[in-house]
Amino acid sequence: MADTIFDVAVIGGGPAGYTCAIRAAQYGLKVALIEATDKIGGTCLHVGCIPTKAILFSAEVYDHFKHAKEFGLETTGEVKVNWPAVVGRKADIVTKHTKGLDFLMKKNKITVVRGYGKLTGAAKGGVHTIAIEGGKESQVQAKNVVLATGSDARMLPGYTADDKIMTNIEILSMDSVPKSLVVIGSGAVGVEFASIFRSFGSEVTVIEALPRIVPAEDEEVSKELLRQFKKRGIDVHLSAKVDKIEKTKSGVKVDFTTSDGKPAAKEAEKVLVAVGRAPRTGNVGIDKTKVKVDRGFVEVDEYMQTAEPGVYAIGDIVMGFPQLAHSGSTAGMLVAAKLAGKYAKPMKRNLIPGCTYCEPQIGSVGLTEAKAKEAGYDVKVGKFPFVGNSKATILGSHDGFIKVVADKKYGEILGVHIIGPLATDIIAEAVTAMELEATIESMMFTVHAHPTVAEALLDGFASVEGMAINV
Repeated sequence: MADTIFDVAVIGGGPAGYTCAIRAAQYGLKVALIEATDKIGGTCLHVGCIPTKAILFSAEVYDHFKHAKEFGLETTGEVKVNWPAVVGRKADIVTKHTKGLDFLMKKNKITVVRGYGKLTGAAKGGVHTIAIEGGKESQVQAKNVVLATGSDARMLPGYTADDKIMTNIEILSMDSVPKSLVVIGSGAVGVEFASIFRSFGSEVTVIEALPRIVPAEDEEVSKELLRQFKKRGIDVHLSAKVDKIEKTKSGVKVDFTTSDGKPAAKEAEKVLVAVGRAPRTGNVGIDKTKVKVDRGFVEVDEYMQTAEPGVYAIGDIVMGFPQLAHSGSTAGMLVAAKLAGKYAKPMKRNLIPGCTYCEPQIGSVGLTEAKAKEAGYDVKVGKFPFVGNSKATILGSHDGFIKVVADKKYGEILGVHIIGPLATDIIAEAVTAMELEATIESMMFTVHAHPTVAEALLDGFASVEGMAINV
């Protein structure tokens, strides 16, 4: 190892890092993947996307059982939540995919280096040296370095995560379903866990500082999710400021100020703090390089190159890109292609889909109606309700809608916003259409299979011209 000079060394084994490593190896490059923990997969696989969605699916199945009679099914007794079994299934899924990644490292002949990797400065003679702490190797040498160090959940100032005041990590390790839960923050993480535990019977309260739930989404999507959450019995406070969290004998007490300036309090067994994620760039040797950082985020060009020659950054640490696994993994493939001298297409920020796996699901891409108008477009909007889609009715999930934002003059698709059944799956069609610069007219003549939920997109695009068939 001491004499080996790799073509590329990737620091961080999450989705961005391991995807970059695999694609680089597929191109024939000699690759090292440096991972500080004993497991590849990062936050997404171990305490993020995968375990959360596994539990969400259990919650969805449980919701179906609650309405079994509507589907013509009779249960012989009460269906109960076996929380240890739910968590056990989640753990099995994580283990399976962790082993899968280990296999892929061997299959692609990637050298996995265990330990904490840190930049030591600029390249010397075209070779970077990465110091390794806490591992068998003391250093790794490579012609190029890719930073993929990920992020950590932010905590409210003055508090530390534990078994009562939790982040996404601690909440996945609870030994039982809490009778009550306060969720601070209504981004994807907040509303997903609110949805999970409401399905499992918890009394759930959501406190959001901004005027809208899921504030990054189109305003009409926010309104619909708020309506659905209230319908499910989730208590939501908007434009509310958390003042203090106190631990009590039975759990926690959250003091907050309501939208009208009045003091309020909520007691619960647990509190989930879901107020965003901080880039993990404070101790990776960036200060010894020309890499530029703003509030912890790394500045890059369109090919993810930093200001330091031969050093790239991908994933949650990159400024201006969403902290999403699919954004990071696509960036990893982009960098790998660039380093291998292959065709590499820069990512378009507005074509990275956002997916939220609460009930109902949310999938979105492109500009919201408000952002499109701010950008100066003469906007034309269509909206198709899932109540007009036969497959949604078959699934017993016909709340929500598809909203399409388009340019009036040329029919360019500017944004698609979905709240309803399988939204996180069918948004892929909208991303593809926008990537290929399809127009409303061309999508109106694109054949969609029947009966499918995706077929609602056909009516969604047609609704821009006021010509949806099924409404």
